[in-house]
Amino acid sequence: MLGQKIYELRKRKGLTLSELADRADISKSYLSNIERNINKNPSIQVTKKIAAVLDVDLNVLLNADSKKINETIETEIADLAKELKSSGIEREQIEEYRTLLEFIKWKNQNSDVK
Repeated sequence: MLGQKIYELRKRKGLTLSELADRADISKSYLSNIERNINKNPSIQVTKKIAAVLDVDLNVLLNADSKKINETIETEIADLAKELKSSGIEREQIEEYRTLLEFIKWKNQNSDVK
């Protein structure tokens, strides 16, 4: 379902509901209704805005299954790993990045709970 795809992509991009809504210029409550499949048929304009913020092609968002989303994320992770390697990062420094990622993950999980 579209709402679940948007939710998964938003979480994987590290965005809160508020951040995605603000960047897509739609209300937080409307986005929440889409993600929870209360609104199962948002307009194409709204869907385009969400796709643009999530940095995915509209067709991918509308037609993708979880496998395609996972493949996209895996490609992004592989690209990030290559970038880190080419930047000269040392193995010891990776732990610092893990700590930062854990903090971001914690922050994202706690920012949706109010």
